[in-house]
Amino acid sequence: MKTAPNFILATEFYPPDSSTTATYLGAIANAIALDMPTVVLSGTSGSARPAATGGNTPEIIEIANWKPPKHALARRLVASSVLAMRLFWAVYRRAKPGDVVMSVTSPFTLPYAITLAARLRRARTALLIYDLYPEALIAAGVARQTSLVARALRLANGWLFRSLDAIFVIGRDVPPLLLRYPRVHADNIHFVPNWTLLPIGYRAPGAGNHLRQDHPSQFLAGLCGNLGFTHAPRTVFEAARLLQHEKSIHFVLSGWGVGWDELKALQAAQNLENVTLLEPVPEDQLAEFLAAADAWIIPYRRNVAGVSIPSRLYNFLAVGRAVIVATEANSEAGLAVAEEDIGWVVPPEEAGRLAQAISEAASDRAATLQRGQQAAVAALKYTEQASTLRYRDIVRRLCEDDR
Repeated sequence: MKTAPNFILATEFYPPDSSTTATYLGAIANAIALDMPTVVLSGTSGSARPAATGGNTPEIIEIANWKPPKHALARRLVASSVLAMRLFWAVYRRAKPGDVVMSVTSPFTLPYAITLAARLRRARTALLIYDLYPEALIAAGVARQTSLVARALRLANGWLFRSLDAIFVIGRDVPPLLLRYPRVHADNIHFVPNWTLLPIGYRAPGAGNHLRQDHPSQFLAGLCGNLGFTHAPRTVFEAARLLQHEKSIHFVLSGWGVGWDELKALQAAQNLENVTLLEPVPEDQLAEFLAAADAWIIPYRRNVAGVSIPSRLYNFLAVGRAVIVATEANSEAGLAVAEEDIGWVVPPEEAGRLAQAISEAASDRAATLQRGQQAAVAALKYTEQASTLRYRDIVRRLCEDDR
């Protein structure tokens, strides 16, 4: 007698890890567990727990994982490869024909190992793409288009993408990149956006917000979040330098990552009076922090359409703020901002164009407030329920196709 299929998620990041990747994957696994037995193979310490009696919750099996510091790139590569091998064996031991096995593109070694294990066990395969390689490495300047690393990754991707039964993407800018690979079918690619992690509701900016006490009447342009290799925070700093004599505009910059270190070095060297640097606030203060600014900036590097995750956009929408995004017009962030008319889209790494958009937003604050109000309405499209229902539907269909 054929047993009911299981859903198996193999991931390095899972709650209690505090990253947004872990948060989203936890919600996806919990939602799919409502329909079918779900097992999570997790590389996060402290995540293990048995399935609750009666079902409808995932069983979490913790896989030993070594985590070197972020700056130790060589050791991190070794660690991610070791984790991929351990998860390969864990999937191979547990998967059976008809199961659905899903992985995520972080670390980049994981999807190849998990998909191979699932294929060997004749299980259905799915991949959630958060980072697309080698494109992310090329956009960050780490690799060249014609480098050996880029060519090797494209060769591996050719096998990977045509081996998958379902590919989940969080941006509409990703499918054109995937369809460049031979025998990758558009029907297998599913756009499921991430969702806001904050309660949705317009919050009027005002002097009552304690973060505005030093700048009660100025227009606050903000930058926050993980400033990684695909972002160009220097562009924001250069825009602030161009606008340093506009006394009605002030910049509040916060974040972490390599771009944050760059911003601190720039401000230490130039000490712009219209720039305030703030360390990241605790999670329980994030909504208030985001509500302090009049508009938020998302600065991307060139050629990152389909490569960089627009997750922070949804939290800006949730608090009702206009967004100024420096990116290609065909990127997911650019498409969303333009379609909803909730801000400005300017070319990436062009400080003059960014400064012009900020100046325009500050000169007509009523129109900027209206865009923020529209953003809060647009945020209702990006809810956890809507996205997880989409995941559930696609996974159910994969199971039905195997019957």
